[in-house]
Amino acid sequence: MMKTVPREYWPTQEWRTAEPAAVGIDPDRLSELEQLINSRYKKINGIVVVRKGYIAFERYYNGYSLVDAHHVASVTKSLISALIGIALDTGHLQSVDQQVLSFFPEYSAGAADIRKRSITIKHLLTMTAPFALTKGKSEPLDRLRRQRDWVHYILKLMGGKGQTGSFQYSTAGAHLLSAIITRATGCCARELANQHLFRPVGMREIPDHEMKSFSIDDVFGKNVTGWIKDPSGNTAGGWGLTITPRDMARFGFLYLNNGKWAKQQIISKGWVEESTTPHSETVIDNSLLKYGYLWWLKEENDTSIYLAMGSGGNIICCIPDKDLVVAIASKIVRKPLDRWPLFEKYILPAVSRDQ
Repeated sequence: MMKTVPREYWPTQEWRTAEPAAVGIDPDRLSELEQLINSRYKKINGIVVVRKGYIAFERYYNGYSLVDAHHVASVTKSLISALIGIALDTGHLQSVDQQVLSFFPEYSAGAADIRKRSITIKHLLTMTAPFALTKGKSEPLDRLRRQRDWVHYILKLMGGKGQTGSFQYSTAGAHLLSAIITRATGCCARELANQHLFRPVGMREIPDHEMKSFSIDDVFGKNVTGWIKDPSGNTAGGWGLTITPRDMARFGFLYLNNGKWAKQQIISKGWVEESTTPHSETVIDNSLLKYGYLWWLKEENDTSIYLAMGSGGNIICCIPDKDLVVAIASKIVRKPLDRWPLFEKYILPAVSRDQ
């Protein structure tokens, strides 16, 4: 966890920029990074690198500019995690150990379904809630979008034959967290975010957009706008948020500063610490990855890194030890080129050790 750093300013109204060398970044490495993006990472639409609170590198591609919002897919989950923390801070939620079904009394789990009744908010946050999914198969999200009641459908899937406490990535589970926010606070996640998160830190507020349909394009594709919602009005919890790379960086910067923004504690320091502490783990491509509360956690050369990651290579990367935030917005494609080499070979080596 990063120590408290005195800031010259806060980018509530506008980000300030700085030459890379002025904030301890090697400009030659950034030039190499840009060349690589232009040659191999052509699905990247925007990248913002913030060091010591200043934008040191910012580029846009494929006709996009700094004012354009992008669908950031599962990056949305990390914002839902922040909103659960805010709901706890404000007393609308009592504990991460509250049972999920306690928020949906109209749903009957059945007396024999002990597993389902034991699942808690924490299980959803750490991806350790079991769901009835066929091994090796992806979640039935296309089927989900066609349901009249998404929450009821997900609750039927929850439990399954899996082991509670074992890692099982679930986008649907994150949507239950959004529904819990609605039940606990009386407003949807989008409204809560506008009031308690976006507005205070200068992120764009998101108006309520009518869902014209629940087609693939409207739910997952080219028509996604604002922050989509289910037929019952619950903000999508696992995906569906559109924001600008600069606002992605603002969110990362808030976490980099332990939830504090200017003189206001937006999210409690304790929640930021708990969210970026390992609670579960999984193996992906033969690599062991750890997981916090809807944040991915990584160690690189004794440096702790936490990331909000979404399909297509959408990323908010926070590196407290280097006072560094990197936001990348990308076109969502099935098999994007791995983004980590950009950090490993160019961004991290560009940051001087003594600053």
